[in-house]
Amino acid sequence: MQIGLTHLIDERLLEFAEETRQFNATRQPGVGPTGIEELRRVRAAQTPFSADTRATEHTAEAENRCVPVRVTLPRQREIRGALLDIHAGGFYLGANAGDDTRNARLADALGVAVVSVQYRLAPEHPWPAAPEDCETAALWLLEHAETTFGTTCLAIIGASAGSNLAMTTLLRLRHRALIHRFTGAVLQFGAYDLAGQTPGGRRYADEYFIRAYAAHAPDCTDPDISPLYADLTNLPPTLLLIGAQDPVLEDNLALAARLSAAHNDIDLRVYPESPHAFTFRPTPMAAAAHHDIDTWLDHHLTA
Repeated sequence: MQIGLTHLIDERLLEFAEETRQFNATRQPGVGPTGIEELRRVRAAQTPFSADTRATEHTAEAENRCVPVRVTLPRQREIRGALLDIHAGGFYLGANAGDDTRNARLADALGVAVVSVQYRLAPEHPWPAAPEDCETAALWLLEHAETTFGTTCLAIIGASAGSNLAMTTLLRLRHRALIHRFTGAVLQFGAYDLAGQTPGGRRYADEYFIRAYAAHAPDCTDPDISPLYADLTNLPPTLLLIGAQDPVLEDNLALAARLSAAHNDIDLRVYPESPHAFTFRPTPMAAAAHHDIDTWLDHHLTA
């Protein structure tokens, strides 16, 4: 058996590598804030989201907790499943409305109702606020998917911090013996070792998002913060997407290995010349990744 990065890259993606490399050369790498004052300036300077008018706002309620969600329905297809979306943003930026355009495309392409959760942001609301909000949305979806959307087939998708939260949500649902209702998870370039104790985790251990989100936690190896340290048995089939130039590449390889060792159904895709958050960029590589996500979800969203 041969194990190497080149063996994890689909050869069809190589034709997009040079164009991706050229696009990356025109972009400055993202750098997180250094403290709360800089974060406030970053938030103030953010361009307002161009929200999709198809998305409707709701309040998800479960166990005396509530969280705002946005629901996007397919235009011309019957609903065959529901997808819980958890947005990116380093735990301290972003909003579910920022995923409206992508969620509308997913809804139409797959015939799914997409429920996107507006979890509370750090540092004003550090851990465990975000996992609690995502769990609340998941519990609401479990209770209402059939009556509201006419389906019991559920999946979850996240990106960056949203992938970490997707994993913690699945672990919380497994603790409640509710995990069987989710038929798949799509995790894009997540960070899974916020304790910085593995080689992959040490690559981003000094990032502001960890201080903002979990500096107060007594132990950042808590699986509710760092899913890499969890018991990973009995989780749904999972698609992991990661760029070969992403600082969290090693972290994702480690999670894939642990998920596989726990006898889960794992599909790991590595995209050449791709940095963090590459699926948000207007490149053929990102389009190929979106096609991979669509194809994988289409297969796993079965009633």
